[in-house]
Amino acid sequence: MGQFRPKLMLGFLLGLTVFIYFIPETFVSIRPGEKAVLWQRFFGGTQTDKVYGEGLRVIFPWDELYIYDTRKQTVQRELDILTEEGLTAQISLAIRYHPDRNLLGELHQKIGPDYEQVIVIPEVESAMRRAVGELRTEEIYKRSREIIRTAVIEAVEEASQSFVTIDDVIIRSVTLPRGFQEAVEEKVRQQQLAESYQYRLLATEQEARRLAIEAGGFAAYNRTIEETLTPELLQWEGVRATREIATSENSKIIIMGNGSDGLPVILNAE
Repeated sequence: MGQFRPKLMLGFLLGLTVFIYFIPETFVSIRPGEKAVLWQRFFGGTQTDKVYGEGLRVIFPWDELYIYDTRKQTVQRELDILTEEGLTAQISLAIRYHPDRNLLGELHQKIGPDYEQVIVIPEVESAMRRAVGELRTEEIYKRSREIIRTAVIEAVEEASQSFVTIDDVIIRSVTLPRGFQEAVEEKVRQQQLAESYQYRLLATEQEARRLAIEAGGFAAYNRTIEETLTPELLQWEGVRATREIATSENSKIIIMGNGSDGLPVILNAE
């Protein structure tokens, strides 16, 4: 028995070494936000009907577990696109996307882990080139939102057929040829200046209309007063005012007279 002990010890150490060597291939951790697809060497290859969620997974060392980040991801791109006139417009954009979590097996088998470079970027760039290439350079400057909407719709439709969801395409900046951009900016500035002048003119016209209405009101008021103020009414108002002053507590001097209006003259004694 003693003569077999060294062999047993050697076999144990060899087995332990093999086990330790294959630990990383056998025990696989799937982290938060990740899912995995299993590829089996001897039992059919890629499992397209099953996706593995987060946690510790145990597989045979000859199989392989491919891990995908299923959270929303962002990639930034710089595009040089020819406009309808043949000028070059540089567009800086950001693409937000994520893989279809339920179809990772199909994605892995038909496209692979490099789907960002194979599907996401080419589809968005193609949609952007179609949307921008049909526009004149000046229209690109004015219709960036419409370009985004058109490109997103096209890119989403194309990418969804390849098991990827494009959430959004954001245009960060549009750079036109230098001379053309300066001309467009000057045109926009002149347009804004013209709109400002138009607003001032409208405000002036409205103020003139208001003053005319106000003057008409004063004229009508004066005409009404002139028609109602008769000599008899004015004399009666004078008598009523004289009576109120004469009966007040303040000291005064009353000079009786017989002027054209027949009213006395009242002087303050103080």
